[in-house]
Amino acid sequence: MFSGIIEELGKVRELTPKAEGGARLSVGAPALAKECAVGDSVAVNGVCLTVVGAADGELAFDLSAETLRVTDLGELNPLDAINLELSLRVGERLGGHFVSGHIDEVGTIVSRHEEGDCAVFRISASVALLALIVERGSIAVDGISLTVTGLLSDAFEVVIIPHTAKMTTLGYKKPGDDVNLEADMIGKYVAKLVKEQNVL
Repeated sequence: MFSGIIEELGKVRELTPKAEGGARLSVGAPALAKECAVGDSVAVNGVCLTVVGAADGELAFDLSAETLRVTDLGELNPLDAINLELSLRVGERLGGHFVSGHIDEVGTIVSRHEEGDCAVFRISASVALLALIVERGSIAVDGISLTVTGLLSDAFEVVIIPHTAKMTTLGYKKPGDDVNLEADMIGKYVAKLVKEQNVL
């Protein structure tokens, strides 16, 4: 479980395909590598991954074929910035919202424009995912806990402040870039319960 508050901007060292499918991802993360051990969970651009190597300021992760299919991690290139967050510890302050690290779908940034010192992003999403999103509610975009500021028929909008731009990959993102999306899990459970009770 995560909160969507990014702890370190790592750098991709390499993404190496495996002969049997999947890939090995190596990430430079000097701060988090000191705290991690093999077996720990880390959110990588919002995707919950298991640490398989932690040494010399670097973290390594194995990506399954399924992970590559449902996320945008397969698009990473060496030196790309990447959002990293350690899993929550019991008793820690929850600064964002509950994020599972299980991606619902990959969206695409449709537009980005500046409003004062903030940036407004419009991000495409499927009808199914938009049904789980509420205005002023929470959504994780590449693992970043954000507030939904607008809903359209085929997209939603979020606003990021300068601090978020500086501390996360959204500072580098532009129209046409893909992002991992995870709807608020509370909304997903409520929707499932309501559907099963034949209210919808």
